[in-house]
Amino acid sequence: MNTSATWLFVPGNRPERFAKAASSGADEVVIDLEDAVGPDHKPAARRAVADWLDESGQAWVRINAHSTTWYADDIAAIVKSPGLRGIIVPKAENPTRLANLAQRLRTGRGLVALVESALGIHNAHQLAAVAGVEELAFGSIDFAVDIDATEGDDSMLLARSTLVLASRVAGLPAPIDGVTVAARDTTAVAAAAQHARHLGFGGKLCIHPAQLAPAAAAFLPTDSDIAWAREVVATTADDSGAVRLGNNMIDAPVIARARRILTRAT
Repeated sequence: MNTSATWLFVPGNRPERFAKAASSGADEVVIDLEDAVGPDHKPAARRAVADWLDESGQAWVRINAHSTTWYADDIAAIVKSPGLRGIIVPKAENPTRLANLAQRLRTGRGLVALVESALGIHNAHQLAAVAGVEELAFGSIDFAVDIDATEGDDSMLLARSTLVLASRVAGLPAPIDGVTVAARDTTAVAAAAQHARHLGFGGKLCIHPAQLAPAAAAFLPTDSDIAWAREVVATTADDSGAVRLGNNMIDAPVIARARRILTRAT
């Protein structure tokens, strides 16, 4: 299954940046009403986002968490906006709340459950099974804080793998990995995105346009991957079962992987 590879955040209190984000080349734009907007600026940001979505803009919106006083007003302001592509729900932990929110959305609008806590990871399979949830995403920074761990590849491995498995079991696209805080460090972004892709993720949350190109590239097959896949498919075109290609045995799972690579390449 395919997912959008790059999801670019833009602060909800910076409406002058909305159109720039939309033309940045990101697969999806996410206007943020949560972490990027201070408490005193949330009402004005909410109005700016609703106005842009009501006029000509299109974007996802990350609302504030259910536990905050802003949650209900965020939803009320944007839920009927024609430009709303969907809602990203932070601190996603409760499947019933997600289901209730999904019922309020218009047809064609989806939910991304942003899992950022131990309880969210524990309930990941239930969250993924909620009708209307289109994808899971990983809030690695908040999760590390919640479990009092350093945010590293080893400490985050179980959580990431849980989201990959939950997505696959529920028939969802591969999940979206969390942000890299080094906004302009393209090497760090590329390494983080490649690690996520190796674990089975299909996309990445980005916080700066400079992160888009390295993140997108990490989720595409390399030229050597594509060449190998083409050779495998060509060699097995007659559906003759397991065959030998060089020193390797090619059977059904390998053929399936090759075909998936070619699909991702296009």
